[in-house]
Amino acid sequence: MRKSVLLTLLVPAIIAIVANLPSGKAAKHFHSKEELALFKQFGLNAAKNQQGAHPSVLLPIDSNILFPTAKTCGGCHGKDPNQLALITTSGVDVNIYDDWRSTMMANSAKDPFWRAKVRHEILINPSHSEALQDKCTSCHAPTGNYQSKLHDHKPYYGLADLYADTLGLDGVTCQACHAQAPDKIGQLHSGEIDFDTNYIRVAYGPYKQVFAPPMHDFVGITPTFGGHITDGGVCASCHTLITNTVDLNGQLTGNTFVEQATYHEWLNSRYDRDQENITCQACHMPRLQDEIIISANYQFLTPKFPFGLHELAGANVTMLQLLKNNINTLEINALPEHFDSTIAATLRMLQEKTLDLSLEPLDLNGDTVRFKLTLQNKAGHKFPSGYPSRRAWIEFEVKTESGQTVFHSGRANADFSLPDEDPNLEPHHLVINNPAQVQIYEMVPVDVTGAFTNVLERADRTIKDNRLTPQGFKPTHPAYDTTEIVGHAKTDPDFNRFANGAHGSGSDIVYFSVPNHGYTGNLTVSAKVWYQSLPPKWMASIFEYSAPEIDAFKQMFDAADKSPVLVAAQTLENISVNAVSTQTLMHESRVKVYPSLTSDGLIWIEPAPQIRLKSIEIWDMKGNRVTNSGRQSPMKLPETKGIYFVLIETDRGRVVKKVVRQ
Repeated sequence: MRKSVLLTLLVPAIIAIVANLPSGKAAKHFHSKEELALFKQFGLNAAKNQQGAHPSVLLPIDSNILFPTAKTCGGCHGKDPNQLALITTSGVDVNIYDDWRSTMMANSAKDPFWRAKVRHEILINPSHSEALQDKCTSCHAPTGNYQSKLHDHKPYYGLADLYADTLGLDGVTCQACHAQAPDKIGQLHSGEIDFDTNYIRVAYGPYKQVFAPPMHDFVGITPTFGGHITDGGVCASCHTLITNTVDLNGQLTGNTFVEQATYHEWLNSRYDRDQENITCQACHMPRLQDEIIISANYQFLTPKFPFGLHELAGANVTMLQLLKNNINTLEINALPEHFDSTIAATLRMLQEKTLDLSLEPLDLNGDTVRFKLTLQNKAGHKFPSGYPSRRAWIEFEVKTESGQTVFHSGRANADFSLPDEDPNLEPHHLVINNPAQVQIYEMVPVDVTGAFTNVLERADRTIKDNRLTPQGFKPTHPAYDTTEIVGHAKTDPDFNRFANGAHGSGSDIVYFSVPNHGYTGNLTVSAKVWYQSLPPKWMASIFEYSAPEIDAFKQMFDAADKSPVLVAAQTLENISVNAVSTQTLMHESRVKVYPSLTSDGLIWIEPAPQIRLKSIEIWDMKGNRVTNSGRQSPMKLPETKGIYFVLIETDRGRVVKKVVRQ
């Protein structure tokens, strides 16, 4: 091996060893006076270190006793003025601080919707004010909340504490993740975070070779290896939230409600640590294989790889745009260009890594034309996931050659509400044969009376959850009790099922039956999936109240671009249809279906010799297809008693048989 290579490998290690040896000489200084002056701008009291003060004296003032703010970390992990550190091999700046500070995590405590929602909950149940605020800030301002408990011994940490606390206002800051101890990773939820209180001024990282003296001496934090920092369990404490239910009088019922369970959804997928081990960080902090120096001002540091981008892209484009437009009002420590970068990463996440769409024609002749739309979830959790206001819907439109609309499901109003949505509950659909039906993927919470509620403390149960499941999702998984499919989707034979009926496909198939009205010619058919994080119906009841946080958010929201995000789309052009059916009906004796009257729902299909079955479908009396298309026998009728039609396609034509489930 060449000497230069050996020196490159050995010098950092030698420096690290020497730096930690006891010595009676003056402490080695790693920075020039000019650099130290620059650090002071970031809140580092480095001058005291020059005088030989103990590192504990270096802790920044204000509330930064146990946890530093991110700006403290930005001195070394922010933009390198020398363009040497945190730069990819192609010259792209990927510094941690700038990527982080325009994310939803960085601004979780300044999020005006969150503040308005907390105030809304307080106004509904004022007697629970302290507990509500303390629970909400445990995730949206975790280091401020925990410092008030661990250092100041306060029983609660509320909005008033937050507004006066620099650390709390830092949201999900660096140490909210990097100070988590490894022992209980993945075991906690609802804002319970196991910080390393034995040595809380530690920063766990993914690299085994660590050069600790500069961070330890100047910031009072000791970086150390912690393999758990890349485990999805780091996200569990806040991305699984279970709340206690109250009735309309504010009295606890003893019931609990799963507000979100994104971490448990990941556990119930093929991506969890026991299978493919594609963690939350793998998608939301994609890793670069470039060798990158991870700290400015230390050119001798050994470059690290892989490097996790701290872009932390989620799915809330609407709020990111709102934050960008109100930087000064919300006192956000990020520039518009930082938000542009985060918004672009979020759009990439939604439009490239979330959903695959497949639209195909089925029957194109006769008085009804039919299409099949398959949605395949690519996320490692449900889509949508997280806060229950989030939803996605299908817009399906059919036009003639002249541009005349003959069918339009999922149209939106000017304010992006859905006029055809059932105000109480839009059910999950297997077949859509009426423009007034719209497929909405969502979670719908209700209170103790069974009425829709957006008051999370009143949420008693879920009456609909047809959000697309991740691949590998099983109802037999231990985490299913927090991630359950609820409503009509539970019995939909195409929802999260493979062709053989097994669970875990992570997909849904929706059939569209479009009346032809005697039209012969070409059609253009389009399917679009829209995503919406702040739907109008979720906002309406909040804006019925007035409080500083609610009024401020309403003003920002009214001025915001509330456009939903187009996640996926597909268009079929020049689809030739004919008003005259070309299907050939065989004599029904050529295929035997029995029994015609069944109590257990099982029916057998037997074709005559030389006849090959192509597909079998079962339709109900309302014209809805209710089973998978397949060729297996026996087939199972739905549990609901009544009359059903068995549509059998063969290589010789079609047969329709009527059966009854009693």
